[in-house]
Amino acid sequence: MTKLLGISGSLRRGAYNSALLRAATRLMPPEATLEVAGIRGIPLYDYDIEVQGLPATVTQLKDAIVAADGVLLVTPEYNNSIPGVFKNAIDWLSRPSSDIRRVFGGRPFALIGASPGAFGTTLSQTAWLPVLRTLGTHAWFGGRLMVPRAASVFDETGTLKDAAIEEQLRQFLAGYVSFVRRHAAETPAG
Repeated sequence: MTKLLGISGSLRRGAYNSALLRAATRLMPPEATLEVAGIRGIPLYDYDIEVQGLPATVTQLKDAIVAADGVLLVTPEYNNSIPGVFKNAIDWLSRPSSDIRRVFGGRPFALIGASPGAFGTTLSQTAWLPVLRTLGTHAWFGGRLMVPRAASVFDETGTLKDAAIEEQLRQFLAGYVSFVRRHAAETPAG
């Protein structure tokens, strides 16, 4: 069984990216699961807090990443870039720096996102690339999913209603799961 962890970079209750992540959980290929995680409750990064001990929300999310075969970041786009709250969460997850390899190193990561704008999350996903490279992830570039005009793609309950986007998401997940499985087969255990 391939186990993925999906992290929504939105805090808003009715967020399109959280809705996209929920849709992904039901469209997973056979023999694969997608656990949903969020970033709510992670404080602003502060070294003074770090030296007192990592917040429980950070430790729990780190443990969930380490337990997963791959991580799907579901990113909004704010001001043509990465949302501050999402980047803040990743910054916390990289602390202490001696833990970067355990949490991120070589782990398969992928990006998707939804936006009310006409271009989806093109710029946000592009802005994530140097971050993922710096952390040593094994990013998947075999597919892209940037959902534009998200208000027309989800209904008022946050359910994905656009059949074309649903099929694109299904294909994206199938490709990403295949990538994660190949990575696991090629990576020595231990």
